[in-house]
Formats: sequence, C-alpha cells, structure tokens
Amino acid sequence: MSETPTSETPTVPKHDRRSTGRATAPSAVFWRYWAAATVSSAGTAVTALALPLVALTVLDATALQATLLAAAGQISWLLLSLPAGVIAQRLPLRRLQVALDLVRFVAIGSLPLAWWLDRLSYPHLLLAALATGAATVLFDIGNSTFLPAIVPERQLAARNSLMSGTHAVTETGGPSGGGLLVQAAGPVGALLVDAASYLLSAVLLRTLPERRPATTRTGDGVRRLIREGWTYVTRHPVMLPCMLWATATNFVCAALVALTPLYLVREAGLTPAQLGLVLAMDGVGGLAGAAVAVRLTRRFGTARGLVGTALVGGAAALLAPLTTSAADAYWFALGNAGFAFGVAIGSITTRTHRQTASPPELLSRVMATVRFVSWGAQPLGALTAGLLATYAGTHAALWTVCAAALLPPLYLLTFPVGRRRDFV
Repeated sequence: MSETPTSETPTVPKHDRRSTGRATAPSAVFWRYWAAATVSSAGTAVTALALPLVALTVLDATALQATLLAAAGQISWLLLSLPAGVIAQRLPLRRLQVALDLVRFVAIGSLPLAWWLDRLSYPHLLLAALATGAATVLFDIGNSTFLPAIVPERQLAARNSLMSGTHAVTETGGPSGGGLLVQAAGPVGALLVDAASYLLSAVLLRTLPERRPATTRTGDGVRRLIREGWTYVTRHPVMLPCMLWATATNFVCAALVALTPLYLVREAGLTPAQLGLVLAMDGVGGLAGAAVAVRLTRRFGTARGLVGTALVGGAAALLAPLTTSAADAYWFALGNAGFAFGVAIGSITTRTHRQTASPPELLSRVMATVRFVSWGAQPLGALTAGLLATYAGTHAALWTVCAAALLPPLYLLTFPVGRRRDFV
C-alpha cells in the first residue's frame, strides 16, 4: 500500500486547550462526551418506536408508507456520508455538533406541535425523518473522529465497548420505556421526550472544549479529499472486506427494523407496551455483545470472533418469524437479541481497527467512506422489506430477511482475512 497505517492516536491541539482557559482532563472530557451521547441515544430509541407508531396508528399508513418512512431516516447515509467526512474535518466539531442537535430538536419538536394544531400529515413525518437523518449523518461522522482524539489508543477498544454498551442500554430501556410512554401519552407525546433529549445533548456538548480534526493541505479540493479516503479504504486488505460485511449486515438490519413494528402490531397484535419490550431485547443482545467483545476477540482473534459471532447471530434471527401472536412474542425477542449480539461484536471490532489503523489525517474520511457504503445500504434494505411485505406478505418478508442474516459472515469467509485468526 502507498500509505502505512499508523498506531498513533490524534492528539489534542494545544490551541484547543488554551481556548478553554485551562487544560481539561481527558477523562472529564470523555465523560461529558459520553453523557451527551447517552442522552441523545435514549431519546432516539424512544423515537424509533414512536415515529412508526405515529404513521401506523395516527395516520393509518400502508405497509409501503411505513417502510418508506424508515428509509427516509436512513437515506442521508447514502447521500451525505462522503462529503460529511470533509465537513467534519474542516469545521470546529463542538459547534457543528451543537448546531446539529438543535436541528434535530426543531425537526422532532415540530411533530407534536403540528398534531396539537391538527395539521400533522404523512409528508410532514417524511420531512422530519429526512431532516433528522441528515443531521445524524454529520453528527455521527464528527463523533467518530472525536473519540480517538480524547482517548489513548490503549483504551480505545474499551471505550468503544463502553460506548456500544451504553448504546445497548439505551436501546434496551428506550423502547420499553417508550412503549409505556406511548401507552400513556400516545406516540406523538413520546416524541416530546426525544426533542428534549436533543436539546439537553446540545447543552452538554456546549461545555466541551472546541476540537478540530487534523488539518489538510492548503488548496485540497473536496473531491480530492473524498477520493483519498475512498482509495485508502478500498485498497486496504482488512477494511474493504469488513466494510462489505457491514454493508450486507446493515441491509438486513434495516429491513428487519422496518418490518418489526409493522409485523408485530398488525400481524401479531402486540400493544405498544409489548412492542417496546420486544424491541428492548435488541439492546439486551447488544449490551451482552459489548460486554464480551474485547475478551472474546483477544481469546479467539478479531477475525474469528467476528465471523463466529455473526454466524451465531444470523442463526438466532431465524427464531423471530416463529412469533405469530402476543403469546409467543418471546421467539421474536430471542431472535432479536441473538442477532444484535453478533452485530455488536462485529461493529466494535471493525470500528476499533479503523480508528487505530487509519492515519490521523485520514480518519474522518475513512469513517465517512465506510459509512457511505455500509450505512447507505440501510434505505435500500428498508425499501426492499416494504416491497416484499406489499407483494408477498409481511410474514413471508420477515422469513426472507431473517434467512438473509446468515449471508454476511459467509460472504466474509470468501476473503483471506475472513479465514485468519486476526485482522493483522
């Protein structure tokens, strides 16, 4: 390869420390960063339940409209990921993140207001999903470059596990709490919680010192910067196959997420509270995966750990379609948890490798390239699920998607890295 990966973690520029008036302890910065991410993630987990329920129960959306709403929230990964890497590299990260949180606050907060004024419509839902999706793309790309700048490399895998574990906890408590909230206040009322979470996240982020990623050469154009990140990833013997595994996995995840409320509410007859409990099992599985990811990959190897747990998770997903009513919803819950377990371990392992193997000046563009390809598959997965549900039936669509969960790890085995013990 033309560029040698470095093990150095980007350091905090001295001018950033001066801007706060005094040096800020790295641990204090991390915990404030963690708190902002946790608050925002908890609110988003509530919206993941509330937004489709608004479409299904308040606006009586069709199967295709419900899955199109899911796709609208994800389409920005396909449209904005690549330029987002350059934007995150060129703009002050703290100010960018605060502004994006405020955009999401306004977009989600406008929905309860429109409902109260009796003006809520399906196009409004789509616009809100598009706006929050676009802001989330920029926000997450910026966050992915911020963490390596405040955490020593030796702690990066553990901090990634903590962030993934925390995300899993919010995904566990968010849907279950959101289900009870929806049951009590309705899906529109639950959206107020998410709007408030983005506002609180912006307040917390405002207390962090300003940070800017590694600078680029003067005169570099956006296309050239994007091309450098793209070339680095697509020529990398580990990042390329891992990116393709993540792409196939995200396609399946998005299809499953789009089908879940549609199938469980309309086919299996679950109440919002029951739906929240079943969705919470995704967080339980993710939390279990985050808890063992580092130890498992140290014992069995990064490549073997990824492939093995992805196969286990794919097999577990086949339990989900066994649910036909609220009485046997435990099958869906177990399948959801098992699949999330494998996905969490793979996500932590591959993300840590990208953060430690990428040159600091390329990190934001490496992250943007991977997310453009892998997360760009999500709207396609949601739309595919909607078409399958419309023309083949929701249950048949669910069986097809769950069976496809076994394909990503099998595909990874066709690459040399998939058959090794470790990535490097």
